[in-house]
Amino acid sequence: MDYEKIEKSARLRDRVRKTITYFFLTVWGILVLFPFYWMVLTSVKSYGAYNSEWIPKLYTLSPTLQNYVDAFTQVPLGGYFLNTIVFTVITTGLMLIVTVLAAYGFARLNFKGKDLVFALFLSLMMIPTELVVITNFVTVTQWGLRNTFLGLILPSVTSVFYIYLLKENFSQVPDELYYAAKVDGTSDFKYLWKVLLPICQPTVVTITILKIIECWNSFVWPRLITDKQDYFLVSVGIQEIRENGFGRENIPAMMAAVTVISLPLIVLFLIFRKKIMSGVARGGTKG
Repeated sequence: MDYEKIEKSARLRDRVRKTITYFFLTVWGILVLFPFYWMVLTSVKSYGAYNSEWIPKLYTLSPTLQNYVDAFTQVPLGGYFLNTIVFTVITTGLMLIVTVLAAYGFARLNFKGKDLVFALFLSLMMIPTELVVITNFVTVTQWGLRNTFLGLILPSVTSVFYIYLLKENFSQVPDELYYAAKVDGTSDFKYLWKVLLPICQPTVVTITILKIIECWNSFVWPRLITDKQDYFLVSVGIQEIRENGFGRENIPAMMAAVTVISLPLIVLFLIFRKKIMSGVARGGTKG
């Protein structure tokens, strides 16, 4: 009897613990998702319906897609999208080349002072972002690269953190694979391309997706280096739309534009979330 009471009490405690856990997780999920729900809800309300609500409603009985039409017809949102795609694709591609080669050099090649160079390289992460932005702005301006895609892209092709993450992942691959490849006459580049990158694919995918998100959300640097609409990215363009496009009062149209801008990143993360988590976990594990 005592055993049955203990077992019943344990099951009750476990049930209570799970209930409390799920309750707080549900509350947290609602708090996180509600702003996105409110953004989408507002985007399908008409301008008149939105402004006629003294108390904001959590639903609408007459949704409309006119705000989305206005987002692409009344303001150059399509052009901002195209600029952002070009910027993101080129920057991410160049970043991958630089990151893979640098990580491979630090992980597999032996040269004098490698540890010191890598330590100095990591120390760059300690420099405040504001100082880097200032020096980059002065340099790009002196080179006459303001309002150009080259000026937008160049400061963004190197990431110390991504190099460190991939270097740690490369270092986890057994040395025996490298020595066996060299015995077979495989070049370093072929070993990198045929052996190392396929093994470390989750981490490569992770830094690629993180870089895409970083480029898509980039605001400070594009805002500083561009003042012509021909080179505006969506992050800068949405601010321009707010100031000179729909106006501050047309909140539904603004929410429609923000929803359109946010959806690609949300879809991308949902598709590759498992690879992102796997890549970060592998890159942060030593040995």
